[in-house]
Amino acid sequence: MTITDPAFLRGLVRPRMARSTVSRRQAVQLLGAGLALAACGIEGQGGQEKVSQTDVQRYWSSKARTGRLSWANWPGYMQDDHETIKAFEKATGIKVSYKEVIQETGPWFGKIQAPLAAGQSIGFDLMVMTNGIQLEKCRQLGYLAPLDRSRLGNFAAHAGPGFKNPPWDPGNSFTVPYQSGITGIAYNTRYVKDEITSIAQLFDPAYSGKIGMMGDSQELGNFGMFLLGVDPEKSTPADWERAAAKLREQRDKGIVRKYYNQDYVDAVSKGDVWLTMAWSGDVYSLTSPDVRFVVPKEGGTLWTDNMCIPKTAENPVDAMTLMDWLYMPANNAPLTEFVNYITPVPATKQIVAADAAKATGNDRRDLTRLSTSPLVFPSETDLARLRYYRRLTQAEETKYQGVFGPITKGS
Repeated sequence: MTITDPAFLRGLVRPRMARSTVSRRQAVQLLGAGLALAACGIEGQGGQEKVSQTDVQRYWSSKARTGRLSWANWPGYMQDDHETIKAFEKATGIKVSYKEVIQETGPWFGKIQAPLAAGQSIGFDLMVMTNGIQLEKCRQLGYLAPLDRSRLGNFAAHAGPGFKNPPWDPGNSFTVPYQSGITGIAYNTRYVKDEITSIAQLFDPAYSGKIGMMGDSQELGNFGMFLLGVDPEKSTPADWERAAAKLREQRDKGIVRKYYNQDYVDAVSKGDVWLTMAWSGDVYSLTSPDVRFVVPKEGGTLWTDNMCIPKTAENPVDAMTLMDWLYMPANNAPLTEFVNYITPVPATKQIVAADAAKATGNDRRDLTRLSTSPLVFPSETDLARLRYYRRLTQAEETKYQGVFGPITKGS
């Protein structure tokens, strides 16, 4: 899966460049913070490992529609004119207060943790969180409302198979996907004449000093395990140790120029590094047309931003109504055309293609490319090559960070 034409990636980074970078980095940097919170006593307030129908009925039996809701999201994840929100308001009569208040995953969790721990409203009925440590904390600590699947008929009918029953939320008990993205490899064809298809090429001494790897322990660990043919979701501590050994060897041989957070974008564009781990959306920001993005044959990481309802939400019925409404393909298509990330509603592809056929000029070209882009509408074969982060218990977090964290620090 290789993308070379910047027009193919129209808008991929517009909504999420800083967001994708920071959320991925913050998730791992705050491992220690999450463990510290647990040590302070907020752990064990009623974890949400399993949800029964009784739990669902107990939560929803007293809830009623109010005709309003407040939604917290990341910047640029909605059309500038709020076209989708306006359509929802017209269709349902529910008034939406939409605010782009989530800039980083860690600080957002820090902001909502105290009121949620106290059983108080956070001022939002719907929020979008990335699968990872902070979302797992919310789930474990009992901060999320259990979803009433009887109210999610559109999700059941139109969500792609790869977006149901995710490992971080079995049965979609608390979340449904909003958008997804991919971690793969970016390379500069001015310097790399071979076709890049494999993670093994990030370990090739021929590119010594010209390789970029991510400083995020989850991302770095995933690629180390991919190299060994290990599925991170099914990995063991022994697998982590083997992957870490390969990553240390790569570092100690001088193959890695730097472990990057966001600044790999400029580095690969300028040729400071020739190949680097990369997020699909960031590739759009590269000014050089020589930079390509590829999902390696061993696999890439699929991360997902998820809609969820705080347990203390004042308008949860209205929030769930919006969640399900977005899974109607006709309702999701305009959002997909703006955001350009992987949509969890694959049937929107036909609508985007139809819109392209009716469009003219640049709009027709861009929508046609969008409707055929494997970065927005990956095939089941493509999705089968993508993996998630390992879902970690508290004890596993400590072990995982102890194995992969020191690599980027030279120890």
